[in-house]
Amino acid sequence: MMVANPKLPVQRPTVLLTQHSALLALLGLILFNILTTPNFLTLNALNINMTQTATILIVAVGMTYVIATGGIDLSVGSIMAISGAIAPLLFISSGLAPTLGIPLAVALPILAAGLCGAFNGLLVTRFHIQPIIATLVLFIAGRGIAQVISGGQLINFPDERFKFLGTSSILGVNIQIFLMLIIVIVAVWVIRSTLFGRYVVAVGGNPEAARLSGVPVVRTKVIVYTISGMLAGLAGLISIAVNNSSDANLVGQNMELDAIAAVAVGGTALSGGKVSLFGTMVGALFIQLLRYTLLVKGVPDSVALMIKAAIIVIAVALQYRRRK
Repeated sequence: MMVANPKLPVQRPTVLLTQHSALLALLGLILFNILTTPNFLTLNALNINMTQTATILIVAVGMTYVIATGGIDLSVGSIMAISGAIAPLLFISSGLAPTLGIPLAVALPILAAGLCGAFNGLLVTRFHIQPIIATLVLFIAGRGIAQVISGGQLINFPDERFKFLGTSSILGVNIQIFLMLIIVIVAVWVIRSTLFGRYVVAVGGNPEAARLSGVPVVRTKVIVYTISGMLAGLAGLISIAVNNSSDANLVGQNMELDAIAAVAVGGTALSGGKVSLFGTMVGALFIQLLRYTLLVKGVPDSVALMIKAAIIVIAVALQYRRRK
């Protein structure tokens, strides 16, 4: 007797487009540049885009953790500025020996950035302030703090030893790219293979149910904001190392928008409870390539900001459609 094979479910094109919109958008943007941008496929253009992506993705990984818990962090750009303002003081003005000054110039700013993140977490958990308002405090005040630390001056530093975070390479590959990949791999492992990773997803899915089941909701939220702060601090150090200078007005400017856009485009639910770090990586690549494309096509910065904002709206709309 013949037994009919059960039909496999066939996804409609609209479903496929919704689920893989970030990757399709990235591939489309790559194809557009191949066809219209001279020298796009050169090693120099690849290096520029990958190194710029590294800073966005490092911050976006921390943002992914925060958003996965149902929060948001608007302070990452200002925290980058704080980190970037502290570092030069430690290896220029402190009088410390270079063997001590450079390590401290890396460690202490990241620690300070982590404390800023923990401050955000405490505002959210202990004072029950909405994350968008809580992180708006350092979004506004943080850049002012950085200006006070730097004396409101552009700090140039000729020390080649600190530039290793921005210009050194391993086997011909910029160290920023290695740092980016290490951070992504560790972040994926934490989410998929550790108890803390399960806590992050549980808190974002339903914080009250998570609390009743024994998940330390407050501690988990404080930790993710601390992680976000520390990664923003590292990105701030990379930024000043690349530019060989620190400007509190410019370091990390609009980074919060880039990071949120990368997370939203990548498919992590902005309402929390779902994490896609691979999607965040694709989103960061897309945001950087979009920025590069707009720059080489001569699009003004003001228009570029509006385009990024529109992308976030579209990404949220696609998430809503996917949930339906």
